[in-house]
Amino acid sequence: MENRRPAAAEAAMIARDCMLAELTGGRLHVAHVSTAGSVEIIRRAKTDGVRVTAETCPQYFTLTEDAVLTQGSMARINPPLRTRQDVDAVLDGLLDGTIDAVATDHAPHSAAEKALPLEKAPSGMVGLETSLALALTMLYHTGRLPLGRIVELMSTAPSRILGIQKGRIDTGCDADLVIFDPDEQWTVDPDKFRSKGRNTPFKGMTLKGKVKYTIVGGKIVYSA
Repeated sequence: MENRRPAAAEAAMIARDCMLAELTGGRLHVAHVSTAGSVEIIRRAKTDGVRVTAETCPQYFTLTEDAVLTQGSMARINPPLRTRQDVDAVLDGLLDGTIDAVATDHAPHSAAEKALPLEKAPSGMVGLETSLALALTMLYHTGRLPLGRIVELMSTAPSRILGIQKGRIDTGCDADLVIFDPDEQWTVDPDKFRSKGRNTPFKGMTLKGKVKYTIVGGKIVYSA
């Protein structure tokens, strides 16, 4: 399938936006960083004092483009999955602070939509129910990052970037909390998802780290 979103296109747009942010003194946030070139451009911009922050998603430090060969349309996402070199660069960006946050890019689609031929199926995957476990499995349990840094990447840093009262336990902050067991193993089974979406390229993968409770506004809205 033709790659209509090559790595160079992503890097070129980020380079342009970083230059404009530097010129204007404006603030730039880059979503879904997926390429080695993008990571390096953001790293250099930060060194030069540009007011830029960036996030990536678990799929970009977990899977390579080879996942399309086995997962088909389930692995068709935007930006697309990249090469091993890109995955390693995204990991490096998380380790050295170039990438500030981890998001989900939660994009559910119906089974009928994802059953279409690869070139016709819509791009996107569900991410809410696997994001924390993937981050714990790939970053914490591999010894790459401490647990506190995972929490910062997925809660404190996004809240700080958005300027909202979340991501920390403090007076005046929203009582939105997640209680999880970082060591519990489980196998991804989309049939057990709470989301109506089942489109995930992680089906059958064994992950380590499971959410036990989700609390929103001080009320338990999910219990395992």
